[in-house]
Amino acid sequence: MVLLDQYKTKVAGYVAPLERIKKSLDLDTKARKIEEMTRNMEAPGFWDDAERSQKAMKELNSLKSAFNDYDELSTSLEDVRTLIEMAEEEDDESLVEEIEEILANFEEKLEEVQMTTLLTGPYDKDGAILTLHAGAGGTEAMDWCSMLYRMYTRWAEKKGFTYDIIDMLDGDEAGYKSATIQINGENAYGLLRSEHGIHRLVRISPFNANGKRQTSFVSCDVMPDIEEDIDIEINPDDIRIDTYRSSGAGGQHINKTSSAIRITHYPSGIVVTCQNERSQHENKDKAMQMLKAKLFMLKQMENAEKAADIRGEVRDINFGSQIRSYILQPYTMVKDHRTNKDIGNAQAVLDGDLDPFISAYLIYQSTGKKAGEDEE
Repeated sequence: MVLLDQYKTKVAGYVAPLERIKKSLDLDTKARKIEEMTRNMEAPGFWDDAERSQKAMKELNSLKSAFNDYDELSTSLEDVRTLIEMAEEEDDESLVEEIEEILANFEEKLEEVQMTTLLTGPYDKDGAILTLHAGAGGTEAMDWCSMLYRMYTRWAEKKGFTYDIIDMLDGDEAGYKSATIQINGENAYGLLRSEHGIHRLVRISPFNANGKRQTSFVSCDVMPDIEEDIDIEINPDDIRIDTYRSSGAGGQHINKTSSAIRITHYPSGIVVTCQNERSQHENKDKAMQMLKAKLFMLKQMENAEKAADIRGEVRDINFGSQIRSYILQPYTMVKDHRTNKDIGNAQAVLDGDLDPFISAYLIYQSTGKKAGEDEE
């Protein structure tokens, strides 16, 4: 069967990428680390320190997941080889469907694992705090902000992550003026840092009675949710703390008293807000943690350009500054202007299928190659 020969060629083409992934995962080093950690966990008194033991278990599970990922890929590829041999020996075309299904799952898993091997930043494994701000476009931009909120929460659910609303400000007529969500899961920040920038929407606006195409913009700011206490001194005279009444689509868990917190840091211009906790004290603690994380990231940058990138919202949320365009009329396409990656199925992207863009960005950062450029 010609089709089986094509599958054989395809499988052979995956041998080298799988070897590269094995090398990138550095499984031998991880095996030694697992053995060492397992011995430490057997020591008397190890489990007495709940915080230390919880942190160790999290690290151990992360190390083991690398083996599970590689084993899953190796097993899938071997299963396909076996099925191809069976189909050839028995001249059985009924196995083709199963071969295609396993290969499709293999390719999806391969891309997922390849992305994790490109996450080498010091905070890439942390959770992420993602903030959306409606820009030019009025009500249309606020609706676009709510569409992006839906896109990112759908993406989080597909990845098996959880998320919490930190702050949300409803639009005047529709959508959100701004929304901040905390996305919890390993590698959330490493994956989502590719989303930092201005996102542009082109469509026939449902809020325009004349049925004209309209362009609107939303800024997306992404920062790591750094778990450990950050050693950053904040002068009380450098900040202003405001309280206000919580609002937005937070449900019953959001306290409707004046418990929401906004902290303005004068020297940097950074503003952080939090309204998702049950008390003013908890909201203040979370907002201060976010401010420290932003200041810490700024401190790590070596020049003003990188500092402006972490700070976010330095550029106007307007024409000519977008990282990605989402076009719904007169045709559908989503195009990333940094990597040249484009996808015709815009609805799938808005439903949370962001991994192709994330992967293209990580490859571009690692190799300098844009989508469509041949590997050397």
